Amino acid sequence: MTIHFEHELIDLKEKLLTMASHSEAAVNQAIKALVERDDELARRVMGDDVIVDQFEKEIDELAIQLLSKAPLATDLRMITVAMKISHDLERVSDEATTIARRSLELSLEPQLKPYVDIPRMASMALDMLKEALDAFVKRDPARARAIPPRDKEVDVLNKQLHRELSSYMVERPSTITRCLNLMVISKSLERIADHATNVAEEVVYLYEAQDIRHTAHAPATTVAGS
Repeated sequence: MTIHFEHELIDLKEKLLTMASHSEAAVNQAIKALVERDDELARRVMGDDVIVDQFEKEIDELAIQLLSKAPLATDLRMITVAMKISHDLERVSDEATTIARRSLELSLEPQLKPYVDIPRMASMALDMLKEALDAFVKRDPARARAIPPRDKEVDVLNKQLHRELSSYMVERPSTITRCLNLMVISKSLERIADHATNVAEEVVYLYEAQDIRHTAHAPATTVAGS
């Protein structure tokens, strides 16, 4: 492997981590905009989505260039995983944009209830994403394997919130619009947790050459060297 190839591979990883920081910040800011009813911040989140979109394009372009250089199997996994992770990060940013857009609509009416479950869901989903990215950086597939089971906790909270909001709509029809907006936000957070799970699964594939998607996330098995 040439020095130039190594530098390009490092550049790919750095772009991916910078993109990740933008995506995480977008979710945090979108939730802050919701809780604090900060319309200006919500609009800023929506406007900044183009930054993450650009990162995805740059990562794809660089990855395709690297693939054309016939890398070793381990490098090939790194390049393809980087492309997959960047796609998940772009979707995380899209969900942040959805949350910001819905927060603008919610700010037009009185707040329905204190926001407790939604910030909690956001914290859980973002913790999963951070752990997955840390596992990527620290080459720690065991840490990544611990993340997918946590997705069920977010799913349970999402369903619980949907049931509660459904009851609100039946009992107080005037709250329907607000409830629907909160349901969309809750679903966006559930999807962010799904993307964090995807990243964790890709990290396992990267470092163990084992595909654990659609499995019960069994313990690691011995993998032949590549």
